[in-house]
Amino acid sequence: MMHREPTQSRIDDGLSRLGIWLRDHGHIIRRAQWIVVFLYVSLLVVPALLPLPDGKARILGNITLFAQFVFWGIWWPAVLISMLLVGRLWCGVLCPEGSLSEAASDHGRGHALPSWIKWGGWPFVAFGLTTIYGQLISVYQYPKPAALILGGSTLAAIIIGYLYGRSKRVWCRYLCPVNGVFGLLSKLAPVHFKVDAIAWRNWSKPKGTRVSVTNCAPLVVLPSMQSSSPCHMCGRCAGFRDAIVLARRSPNEEIVNIAGKKSDPWETVLILFGLIGIAGGAFHWSASPWLVAAKQTAATWLVGHGIVWPLEPILPWWLLTNYPEQNDMLSPLDGVLIVGYIMTMAAVAGGSILAALALSVRIAGRWQTGRLHHLAQSLVPMAACGVILGLSSLTFTMLKNEGVPTGFVPVLRAAMLAGSATWALLLATRITRQWNTGRARQLATLVPVVVATAIATLCWASLFWRFKAF
Repeated sequence: MMHREPTQSRIDDGLSRLGIWLRDHGHIIRRAQWIVVFLYVSLLVVPALLPLPDGKARILGNITLFAQFVFWGIWWPAVLISMLLVGRLWCGVLCPEGSLSEAASDHGRGHALPSWIKWGGWPFVAFGLTTIYGQLISVYQYPKPAALILGGSTLAAIIIGYLYGRSKRVWCRYLCPVNGVFGLLSKLAPVHFKVDAIAWRNWSKPKGTRVSVTNCAPLVVLPSMQSSSPCHMCGRCAGFRDAIVLARRSPNEEIVNIAGKKSDPWETVLILFGLIGIAGGAFHWSASPWLVAAKQTAATWLVGHGIVWPLEPILPWWLLTNYPEQNDMLSPLDGVLIVGYIMTMAAVAGGSILAALALSVRIAGRWQTGRLHHLAQSLVPMAACGVILGLSSLTFTMLKNEGVPTGFVPVLRAAMLAGSATWALLLATRITRQWNTGRARQLATLVPVVVATAIATLCWASLFWRFKAF
């Protein structure tokens, strides 16, 4: 038996007790969930009913700016960071959509899940569509678009919960737009609910006790759970059959040793074309001189051919940004170019990274698709860093407008990008080491991976240092 240091033992024992506490204090968690639901609905609805703030408004003096800062400046970046630290604890304990969906499922129709819900492409499609639509209607800047997208997602979660499953979170498991993102980031968390398969098989019910049961709301098959990706960390299964415990692990463990056991092409698509490509393009376009040049060229051609309606802001705010009082309006031409820019960046960035990873796999020897998808997992730290940097740019912009010193931001961003790239290369090194190709060939396989990480880094570095976006 491996000897454990006293400090390690205390950590393990503390985590185990924390898991049991989560299991035994569901009533406290449910109260906290309804408090979060109340705050969530209030911050969505109230600002949407008020006039837009003027240029002199400040965060602490205007409910609309306050809600914007809480939602996009603090809430969402903090949720993403929490996935890296404690897995999907947010999903299982505090998420308002999950709480409302499960509550609806408690009293719903309880229908069996249709096959279309289980389609593996939903995490990418839902993330891509909501991200692009959010850019077209300026979801980060205005309260009505935020209420439309977030409120619409919440309403859909309630409807799906009412229709399917019984006391389950079908929406969260299959259809939530950020389910795939959260699942990927949680793979890096240093804590997880560990399942001891041997203890599970050998467990027998003590005489004179009831049959032990537990409800896994996100529909995880507990006996075979190895990945923390679908686990919502709610703690309901802690101690079940004396086989499940909240435990620590290496942040590299899942991606290096578990992710390669089951190939998931859709996760590869989400990492490369979603989190790096679409997300990068979504934050890029407003600062890109290329988009400005494309618009000038297209506008000149349209006017020269007597076609002027695509240049007018004729669509309502829920289709394209249209706030004349804020001097912020998008024309149909703007909308087409924005979508084109995001999709082009997704295709170029995601495609070039995919090609680099494929070359790495081919250098290693005979082609194996499973190796490609496993190697793509090594870029999860870079994908996580990118979306956190993108969302936090609004945080720092609003703080700068409030007079808060932000001179440290460029150094912080550079450190995060360098750190995530280094982490990605470390993961790739450990993954390729499992291929048993020999040291010289392994080094050769890592060269295209270095190119892939450089491309991912360039996507964000160009935004902050070339396009000078804050």
